[in-house]
Amino acid sequence: MNRMQPRRRTAAVVPDGTYRYQELADFIARLVDRGTLLPGSRVPSLRQISHERGMSLATALQAYRLLEDRGVLEARPQSGYYVARSAHARLEAPAISKTPSTPRTVSLAAAVLRLFENASDPSLVPLGCAVPSPELLAAGRLDRFLARAARDRGVERNTYAPSRGDRALRRALARRAARWGGALSPDDIVLTCGCTEALTLALQAVAQAGDTIAIESPTYFGVLHTLEVLNLRALELPTDPFTGVDPGALEQALRQQSIKACLLSSSLNNPLGCTPADDRKLQLLRILTKHRVPLIEDDIYGDIFFGERRSTPFSALDPAADVIYCSSFSKTVAPGYRIGWMMPGRHMQRVLERKMASTLSGLPLAQDAFADYLASGGYDRHLRRIRGVFRDNIERMSQAISRFFPEGTRVSRPSGGFVLWVELPRRIDTRELFDEALERGICFAPGDVFSATRRYGHCMRLSCGSPWSTRIERALETLGRMARDAPDGRPPR
Repeated sequence: MNRMQPRRRTAAVVPDGTYRYQELADFIARLVDRGTLLPGSRVPSLRQISHERGMSLATALQAYRLLEDRGVLEARPQSGYYVARSAHARLEAPAISKTPSTPRTVSLAAAVLRLFENASDPSLVPLGCAVPSPELLAAGRLDRFLARAARDRGVERNTYAPSRGDRALRRALARRAARWGGALSPDDIVLTCGCTEALTLALQAVAQAGDTIAIESPTYFGVLHTLEVLNLRALELPTDPFTGVDPGALEQALRQQSIKACLLSSSLNNPLGCTPADDRKLQLLRILTKHRVPLIEDDIYGDIFFGERRSTPFSALDPAADVIYCSSFSKTVAPGYRIGWMMPGRHMQRVLERKMASTLSGLPLAQDAFADYLASGGYDRHLRRIRGVFRDNIERMSQAISRFFPEGTRVSRPSGGFVLWVELPRRIDTRELFDEALERGICFAPGDVFSATRRYGHCMRLSCGSPWSTRIERALETLGRMARDAPDGRPPR
């Protein structure tokens, strides 16, 4: 089978509702965590484990690939699967979120603005906003394409672009989408001012003030801020730190609530770093289709995967479903260029009308330069490099957290991206910790901004987007000491 094609097979489900490959993956992970399988040791072959566990080879392979994505196993050509050398005894993963059953209004703009102001301060250790360090990005190479475009086409590009954006760049994006099964025309794509504008336009196209949007929990605070500005209410859904949103919870919510749209990550939820399997995505799509609720998918981290293949977006798994796809290059190439894009599907006309009323069009010269950059092939080489850097950073930071943070700390195991979600003992208030950390020259993202109900007050998100350094290691040691010494705070909700 061509591995670029989406998998449509329905996985077997065990009685508690999990998929069998997930059950096997959890079993192997426990053996590693408990020291039964040591780093560098060979794990049972696919044929052996499938026979012992009474499952198909395909199911066993899916489990091993999931563990490879998590950094627990590594595949060696002609030899099999081994426990990764970096798979030391690790902290437990965060607990599955427990969320309120009713929609809530969002009110955290002041907290988000304060976080952004501090995260942009170069004097602070950069553990706050999820923006890669400029030295890891490709802005320098992109600048050269921009200079050439300005020299050759600067005069003719000093005008308004079509609302859909530069056609050459849209064509390049359509070609890239074909790699993960997206059969697109350039006319299916709208270029936007980053992923934030794409998500905003998508929400405006399907919802009105006062409507309810179902979201992951925890979720990116920028999404919550957008809901607040648009006067939309949030219904938070329980989210597993490995497999994403619970389909049963989504089904129940749609039966009990009037929900206008659902907004989910295609891959690599921010802040958990989890990626739903194709089977779970198809299950979620079937539920949404049955209830005639559109899906807005955020795929901004999709290219920063650690496994063998890129996660397939919802829109490619079922092209007939009502899905609005949103993404950008802000996390991989150059956030300052504000190159985002979306596939509005059946909502194209409403999206274009709202784009014309807000930003009218993007920056023609920047879009022109980006099209040249993609055509050069440099983007794929760049991605291979930064994936390795981010994976190494996450491993180093996870090890530092296990050394320095208090007993009972849990940490996520992302399958890509460059953020970690840290769950501290419930007595610790990370909002108070945030204020103290700023005084010590350290910025991180306190957990309460990742929920409309401010319920993750004992959690924090740490960015791993800067090169590892002694400065970062010392900052983590300081944070761990502060957390250990923190007085008992009010128990978070």
